[in-house]
Amino acid sequence: MNLTALALTGFIAWFLILLSSIVMIHTVLTLSGKRQANSFSPEGNDVSDFKLRLHRAHANTLEAMPYVGGLLLLALATNNTQITDQLALPLLLARVLQSTIHLISTSNPAVTVRFTFLSIQVGICFYWVTKFIPIFL
Repeated sequence: MNLTALALTGFIAWFLILLSSIVMIHTVLTLSGKRQANSFSPEGNDVSDFKLRLHRAHANTLEAMPYVGGLLLLALATNNTQITDQLALPLLLARVLQSTIHLISTSNPAVTVRFTFLSIQVGICFYWVTKFIPIFL
């Protein structure tokens, strides 16, 4: 497996880990009788601050999928993984760190660090776009 495919798989796995965490919280609360299955807020703000942050980390990962996943898939589909391989794993690491910091804290310093990791991801994607454009012109 090349690094681009590995990063795409890791990105999807991270998304599923976050989603599974939400499902697990809902399941435990429902099976313990503390909540009705149909009583959860879609925003995640009705259980705890952590669950709200978990929902946001999950949503942030989903929001990144079009540009991150799209570029990784473009590289794989067009056999241009030489464009994405070098930075694919650093991008995945930046995504995981961004989400992890989001889960830990919403303090001002934590939000600043989170924004830094988001900026790294966006910067890498813009860099990849500049590498793809000449290929398709």
